Amino acid sequence: MSDSYMKQSLQLKIGQQLTMTPQLQQAIRLLQLSTLDLQQEIQKTVESNPMLDFGNGNETQEINKKEQDRLDDSPQTKNQEANKTESSDDFSKPVDEYCAQPTPIESPVDGHWEELEKNPSTPMSFSDELTNFEAYIPNSDSIQDHLHWQLNLTPMSDTDRIIAITLIDSVDDDGYLKGSLEPMTEHLNQMLQKDNPSGDTLIELDEIEAVLHRLQHFDPIGVCARNLSECLLLQLQQLNEKTPLLNKAKEIAREFLTELAGRDFNVIMRRTRLKEADLQQVITLIQSLNPRPGDILSNGTSQYVIPDLSTKKINGQWSVILNNDAMPQVTINSTYVAMIRRGDKSNDNTYLQNQLQEARWFLKSLQNRNDTLLKVATRIVDIQQGFLEHGEEAMKPLVLQDVAEAVEMHESTISRVTTQKFIHTPRGIFELKYFFSSQVDNQSGNGYSSTAIRAIIKKLISAEQPTKPLSDNKIASILAEQGIKIARRTIAKYRESLAIPASNERKRLA
Repeated sequence: MSDSYMKQSLQLKIGQQLTMTPQLQQAIRLLQLSTLDLQQEIQKTVESNPMLDFGNGNETQEINKKEQDRLDDSPQTKNQEANKTESSDDFSKPVDEYCAQPTPIESPVDGHWEELEKNPSTPMSFSDELTNFEAYIPNSDSIQDHLHWQLNLTPMSDTDRIIAITLIDSVDDDGYLKGSLEPMTEHLNQMLQKDNPSGDTLIELDEIEAVLHRLQHFDPIGVCARNLSECLLLQLQQLNEKTPLLNKAKEIAREFLTELAGRDFNVIMRRTRLKEADLQQVITLIQSLNPRPGDILSNGTSQYVIPDLSTKKINGQWSVILNNDAMPQVTINSTYVAMIRRGDKSNDNTYLQNQLQEARWFLKSLQNRNDTLLKVATRIVDIQQGFLEHGEEAMKPLVLQDVAEAVEMHESTISRVTTQKFIHTPRGIFELKYFFSSQVDNQSGNGYSSTAIRAIIKKLISAEQPTKPLSDNKIASILAEQGIKIARRTIAKYRESLAIPASNERKRLA
């Protein structure tokens, strides 16, 4: 019976366990942030930690000292300044040693107002600055807002205005009218009967079409069209009547868009009785039109990329340099360090000491991020020197494991470093992930990167004859002659990734 009872005992076990400290978590989080996100993180940290400051802090000390001298020049004040200096001497050495290599990016604006006043060669014009600021304000109006604005300036009856508002609300972002007019007619009549049950006036389909024709004269030209053919015809009608072959262009836009999209030029020439040279002129005229007039007022704004690194050739060797203008310089604020007193266990002093330690950890994490980024980018540039010298066709196959083994880091770290990090090269600005690509083996045993194969395909297509474009099978056979064995389906996949249409869609007149 006693054996059925559970016995309690203490056991000692020895084992190893990996624990991520808060400092390590912070370093990993900063490592995977993009430049813009890191700037916001630095701003947020500096605002929350009094021990951190932008710049080297000398300007702040000089301004505070001048202000203090103006307010009070008494011996008591001088004694207080001496005490602060003594307190600062106790802690300045470790802080200065740590900040000897701060986050190596200086603020682009780092001067005094006094310097601006002393330098009359660069006057500040408030009106000019305001004008430039307004020039960079993006257009936030949608196509519907633009059409409503024009409608408010157009005289219409109340009924026609209700119809116009309904039509404008049915316009999509490309500027086309969604849906047919018949259901819209029923909807408008139901609304009128609900608002005025005793009324007998109904909206006819002809009235809606008449209002639609008025809206189709609004800006941008071609707006409120019901299909591509009508959109092109609206734009052709706005051209000068003396435009060469204008009537033939209208005929093709009205009746032969399907044949034009299918590159069936023989059928178009036979039915329109156009010669090849005239057809080419008509096609050029149609291609000058805008098939999506609403794109003019799209809300998309340009996104500018700030490269984290740059590479240049120095003494015959490619070197990688950190971008010193990407982020502001962050240092320890020596003014608050001077307030820390040794041996003081008060809450204020303990708070300052904790904030100083967190500031040091943050600066160390920033420095580690820059060192890791520079180390990985340098290895990538060493491997892809052929790309820098000769272009995409010389790109070598590269995977994360290759760089991870070279720099003795984990693949996950390499993935974090290369995500949303950009490098400026003589051939443009590229994300670090761009230099990674899979390998395609050839007959000689050497490998080609998928990026290089895409570049070769693009080069072959750009040099093809317009009347006889290269098919995917033909491109595969040409690559096979160069020792690159690749399937036709892979050629089609690479071609589609380059946004290149198929051979039958690339066919055009000479």
